[in-house]
Amino acid sequence: MIPIYTVDAFTSTPFSGNPAAVCILQEFPQDDAWLLKIAAEMNLSETAFLCPMDSVGNYRLRWFTPEAEVDLCGHATLASAQVLWESGTAYRIEQLRFHTKSGLLTAKRLDDGIELNFPMEEVVPCESSPLLEQAIGFKPSAVYSNRMDYLIEVENEQAVRELKIDFRLLKELPMRGLLVTSRADDPELDFVSRCFFPALGIDEDPVTGSAHCALAPYWKERLGKSQFTAKQLSARTGLLRLRVSNERVLIQGNAVIVVKGLLLH
Repeated sequence: MIPIYTVDAFTSTPFSGNPAAVCILQEFPQDDAWLLKIAAEMNLSETAFLCPMDSVGNYRLRWFTPEAEVDLCGHATLASAQVLWESGTAYRIEQLRFHTKSGLLTAKRLDDGIELNFPMEEVVPCESSPLLEQAIGFKPSAVYSNRMDYLIEVENEQAVRELKIDFRLLKELPMRGLLVTSRADDPELDFVSRCFFPALGIDEDPVTGSAHCALAPYWKERLGKSQFTAKQLSARTGLLRLRVSNERVLIQGNAVIVVKGLLLH
């Protein structure tokens, strides 16, 4: 029997933030089909699969949506770290090292949460497209992209909240997804966002750590600062504390285990 957990990430309150499943394996199967079946069964935006490499905090980590494996996922990494520490699996290890498709990622235990060390995924200006404009219902003043996503800034937080997406059209774009952002109305926050990934089977992701690997350096250039408090404006919402440092993005957040169980098959 294999332990599996459901964890709400980027929140300290159960049933908010972004839920992820975390499954701890002793080894990865030769065929990924079983991993995809588990991810589809859990039916969350991400299921993380962990496999220990040694006894000092090194783990192989892979992430699957219900439809595909992805290269980078923040909230399921945060959830994985929470499970390893809270379950006692990584007792006394203060920094975990995850070996992933996006290189080495670390998670450090803090007094008030967990800090992830992720690669910066800067965006550059790019051409808009009629398909993108049809999917969002307007012509953006500027469009940016990186290896994963498109990013657009809109005029204010209300525009972020009220945005209507044609997911059928957005799914046809040759990118993982779309990040939409603006300055925050709340003076305690720096910026807000919403993130859409229909090509991965996730129309709107509740809280997206990997998206902030692009959003943080984007707002660093716009605001001339390197530390931020950000909020993702999905229905579940989530809060992230961010710092850009040496081509990396440090992402701080909390996580709460809400379900513990065993895989029987």
